[in-house]
Amino acid sequence: MRETATTPELERLTLGFIPLIDAVLLIVAREQGFFTEQGLEVTLSRENAWSTLRDKVAAGLLDGAHMLAPLPLAMSLGMERAPCDTLAPATLSHNGNTLVLATRLCEQSGAALGDDPAESARALGEWLARHPDAARLRLAMVYPFSCQHFLLREWLALGGLAADRDIDLIALPPPRMVAALREGRIDGFCVGEPWGSLAEHEGVGRLVASGAQLWPDHPEKVLGVTRSWARRYPATLAALLRALNNASDWLTATPEHRRQALDWLALPPYLDRSVSHLDSLPSGQAPILQRLFGDDLLRPDVEAMGRIAEALQRHLHAKGRALDIRTLHECHAPVHFDAALHQ
Repeated sequence: MRETATTPELERLTLGFIPLIDAVLLIVAREQGFFTEQGLEVTLSRENAWSTLRDKVAAGLLDGAHMLAPLPLAMSLGMERAPCDTLAPATLSHNGNTLVLATRLCEQSGAALGDDPAESARALGEWLARHPDAARLRLAMVYPFSCQHFLLREWLALGGLAADRDIDLIALPPPRMVAALREGRIDGFCVGEPWGSLAEHEGVGRLVASGAQLWPDHPEKVLGVTRSWARRYPATLAALLRALNNASDWLTATPEHRRQALDWLALPPYLDRSVSHLDSLPSGQAPILQRLFGDDLLRPDVEAMGRIAEALQRHLHAKGRALDIRTLHECHAPVHFDAALHQ
């Protein structure tokens, strides 16, 4: 076949993902054939840690990946590793994070999910103040430069608690959270779905707040590719973006499609038994209000990155650095998405 300007330069791609519900667009695009329609043969590589996924993208072992929204910018700025210019040409989800405490800790402190996340934070802070001899709490998040980390710190602050001073924070891969809570190695966590609702379903933890309450409609996951990859394979990137957009349209169309998507998520190569407690794809349901498809989901919006940029700026300021606004805008520019969809 004669190659044209829109023919993908690559026929075969490997994209990384972490086993989370908001990898659904990648899974739908593969299982429903939207990648194939665009001339792409895509392998989805399940990775268990964000740091591993990050390093594989930077090294070219993955063509791109499902990424934490702050991660492409953190990679570009050289936060925690050598700088690697990385772009986020599509948004894959908004919201979706849960803050969970061990069941026994909720029973002792009275921390519970309500309309105001400050109430559960204050309940925990007041209980700790009344029990100064209690063992120091250990809470987990998924990666230092993640919404989960920033949300957990902000929630603790609502209860007058400071991470590092009052609480030990550790990073754990999402699939290890529930087991660590069950075994008593941690006292709570902030993570994307389905792991929070799974902890509650198994009786080892309870939701006490959600990311949607703390940062309403924040970008949570993005597609991440290196800038050099995007420059080398522009038609491939455009095909990838069209396939993801078609997957979003397909999910939007009917409840039956969303039930089928949940069945695909439950396949062993993807999320397997971790979604067996769910009756439907949990999109738009209170209190998590996860947004996985619909109008304007995929198009990057640098303004929506405001809270994330502020959190990164605080970290950089503590290191004597400043956030490069130009890099922020380049990282989350909609130029590649608009070109792919001719907007």
